[in-house]
Amino acid sequence: MPKYIIKIQYDGTGYAGYQIQPNGNTIQEELEKALRLMAKLPKGEHIPTSSAGRTDAGVHALGQVVSFDYPANIAPDALIRALNSILDDSIRVIDANQVADDFHVRYMATAKEYCYRVDINRFPDPFKRLYTTHHPYRFNLEVMQEAIQTIVGKHDFTSFCSTKTDKEYKVRTIYEAEVNLDTKQNELVFRFYGDGFLYNMIRILVGTLLQIGDGLKPVDELQRLLSVKDRNQAGPTAPPQGLYMMRVEYQEDPFKKQ
Repeated sequence: MPKYIIKIQYDGTGYAGYQIQPNGNTIQEELEKALRLMAKLPKGEHIPTSSAGRTDAGVHALGQVVSFDYPANIAPDALIRALNSILDDSIRVIDANQVADDFHVRYMATAKEYCYRVDINRFPDPFKRLYTTHHPYRFNLEVMQEAIQTIVGKHDFTSFCSTKTDKEYKVRTIYEAEVNLDTKQNELVFRFYGDGFLYNMIRILVGTLLQIGDGLKPVDELQRLLSVKDRNQAGPTAPPQGLYMMRVEYQEDPFKKQ
């Protein structure tokens, strides 16, 4: 069967995360339901999918990548139209292509980018409550900008990984990390670009950086935490709704049309 990849965007509000699980509706479940209907498969049969990464409940995506084998040849544009006609409006397919049988959507990814948005208005914006976390406290942006550079490079991120992870190897390389003030939106925007990320890693980093910005922790706190390798000493896990999976990179662009 031909193998396809799709790039999807989704509003994670109301979903129990990306990956199928026993309790709660998920993005993967909705995708596989739509593919089953497209292929006119009987109940009990389905088209399994693989993703470039998993997102937790409430986390959003602008550039998630998913692959699957489909039991027929279909033009990428037709695939996009068909899936979008079935999927809930909270999930949109924005690109598609056919790839080689040996393409692996997760293991062949070379980098991922995430951002985290923080609403810094005095009172939480009701129109942002599902898409940002609210942090109305005074902060020092320059201190956070200095601190975040500590994580650029190859490090063991044990202190910034949930204890519920199944990963034993916790070394990752961060190529770029920054935090800036969006004056138009009145938001702090964190950006992380690296070869991979651990379970809750970005949310723990943001929670710790906000403590540094608030003056609760010193500017060199991230360096200390990288050394001690102890999750219990790091800051809180920031809420999920501020996190966005922005893009996934590959050595060669799998969406480039031949």
